[in-house]
Amino acid sequence: MQFALTPLDEHELLVFWTQLLVLVAAARFCGAVMRRLNLPSVIGQLGAGVILGPSIFGRVWTDGFEWFLPEHEISSGALFAVSWLGVAFLLVTAGFETDLGLIRRLGRAAALVTGFSLVVPLIGGLVVGGVLPESFIGPESDRTVFALFVAAALAVSALAVIAKILSELGLMRRDFGQITVAAGMANDVVGWIMLAVFTGFATSGEVSASGIVRTVGGLAIFLALAMTVGQRVVDRALRWVRRDGPDVAGAMTVVVMTMLIYGVATQALGIEAVLGAFVAGVVLHRSRFQQREVLDHLESVTNTFLAPVFFATAGLRVDLGLLGQDDAIAWAGVVVAVAIVAKFVGAFVGAKLAGQSNRAATALGAGLNARGALEIVIASVGLSLGVFTETAYTVIVIVPLITSIFAAISLRIVVRDWRGTDKEQERLDREEALAKNLVVTSQRILLPSKGHPASIAAAQLAQFAWPKEAPSTILTVGDEDADISVLEAVLDEREVDHNRSSGVSIGSGRDVAASIVAESNLGYGVVVVGVAERHEGVLYSPMVDELLLNAVTPVVIVRRARGLDRPLPPAFSRAIVPETGTPSSRAAQEVAFAISAQLGTEVLLTHVVNRVNQLPRIFARRGTAVDDPAIAAAESMMARAVERAHEAGISPREILREGASAGEALVDTARTEQADLVVLGAQLRNVDGRPFIGHTVEAVLERSDATVVVVAQPRPKDPSTGE
Repeated sequence: MQFALTPLDEHELLVFWTQLLVLVAAARFCGAVMRRLNLPSVIGQLGAGVILGPSIFGRVWTDGFEWFLPEHEISSGALFAVSWLGVAFLLVTAGFETDLGLIRRLGRAAALVTGFSLVVPLIGGLVVGGVLPESFIGPESDRTVFALFVAAALAVSALAVIAKILSELGLMRRDFGQITVAAGMANDVVGWIMLAVFTGFATSGEVSASGIVRTVGGLAIFLALAMTVGQRVVDRALRWVRRDGPDVAGAMTVVVMTMLIYGVATQALGIEAVLGAFVAGVVLHRSRFQQREVLDHLESVTNTFLAPVFFATAGLRVDLGLLGQDDAIAWAGVVVAVAIVAKFVGAFVGAKLAGQSNRAATALGAGLNARGALEIVIASVGLSLGVFTETAYTVIVIVPLITSIFAAISLRIVVRDWRGTDKEQERLDREEALAKNLVVTSQRILLPSKGHPASIAAAQLAQFAWPKEAPSTILTVGDEDADISVLEAVLDEREVDHNRSSGVSIGSGRDVAASIVAESNLGYGVVVVGVAERHEGVLYSPMVDELLLNAVTPVVIVRRARGLDRPLPPAFSRAIVPETGTPSSRAAQEVAFAISAQLGTEVLLTHVVNRVNQLPRIFARRGTAVDDPAIAAAESMMARAVERAHEAGISPREILREGASAGEALVDTARTEQADLVVLGAQLRNVDGRPFIGHTVEAVLERSDATVVVVAQPRPKDPSTGE
């Protein structure tokens, strides 16, 4: 068997490493300069390639340029291999940032803006492609395929560039910003599908009914399998990786393998592998077992090395000198003008039909004009397939440079001093407060349950305190006949899954806790568990104690009020939550504040200043902060807690108590104020193999008849043992 595997010689290796060094350094530097100018970094990275290409470097120092970019196929092949890896990882990242649920939620507005912002420039692109000179059409293409590629390049937007501009301006969560992102996502999805279909036409050499059926049919089958069978395989792989807790390295392996498998599949179908990479990113992002840190690692590798190489390499192929031939520069102006005007008009009309204001419609037209990676990929694919000549490629690559600058500048002008409606500002303030939370987040909630009243109380607490977009999973361990219908009814406003862990003895608290901990390792934000009265000799029960000892996520324990004939009252009237200046008390306040915002519960923010019997004189100085450092510190802590409450949209009542025991003072306050809910924070500790959450919490659990909620933060690992 003979095969050719020709390695680079020493000189070729030197050139290759020099190419990477110079391209990365120049792209990163020029990208940083653009960011300092409040422009997308992709403009600088493309510009770096243009500077190092035939347009400037090739004219200033011909010998150096020929050494840097030799004509040997093997040398250029190595650089382009890294470049294509860059675009593949870039597209996986774009897929991660594509939220199909957001597109669905925005419904009519997103559909109208997306439709018109695609159709109008697509028509404009077809017209322009039909009249561009023959010198723009590549040797392997006809006018129809060429016009389709031009139309696709002009029709799309750049989600990454749009997101960057909106993020830097603090507009990502604005109403129009969400529609812009949704339309940008839809533009990306449709753009990649168009590229796949048009690539099939270019590969077959003609646009025919059979070619359309073959390409579209193959793409449809691939997408159907990728989003169903592929999704299940990816879910299983990511779940297996997380079986013993977070494993970013394992998850990254799944990401790379999925990208390669999907890329091979699409390339084999005659569709570019980059579409497979994009779909892989969407599938990986949709998995509930995905780890949030993976995107950070992926973006780090992509944005610091691979993407700059791709964009700079794309810029290398731009020869501005070609614009001086014939009427190329005039045609370039026509293409850019059509791209800007058609996209703006399409987005504006779609926004107005969706009921948006003139200012919002203008902002959408400006924002969606940003173009970047997708258009450059379309240009690169068109050049590699012989659809574009070097002149056409240069013109198409100029479009994202100019339109992205236009989008960034025009959007800043449009949104200057524009705060939006009061309702929108209220939503933004609420989201900002939620983003700072330690426990009450939009991550998935785990509810272990046998269907008993204590579990129903836990479910009601989760329903009251956590945002509706936080999905939940009900986990039954060992008991195959557990009735969870009541819990599902309680949680009917949010996504609910039901998992069963069989083969576990119900009577074995250790085994049940191990099953819960194993499930919580799979990407949950919190475990909410209901308990009845305390068992003799343990903190809660053998199972809950074991759970507290081994939990790696926050655990919220709900002990329902004594004497209730139902799981919980329909609404809590008054809640006590302490302020101790610790992260655990802040976590407890998040729960109390969220319940108050949902139910209108009055929150009594309480601080107990410990006094010992030998200092009775201080009782007379309560509130004199100038003379009493303890009171001054307490008032400072309370002020910060009140500020957090206001951010959550509630106005708490402050209570400052003195006493020898914080637990006794809280119990007495709850009884005096007729509070029906006490929310406490706790930092878990292991004392002689048993969980310890503090004397204050234990005293309240023992003596208070109200519903008691304990928000327990997992104990930190010992750095010396890792346990």
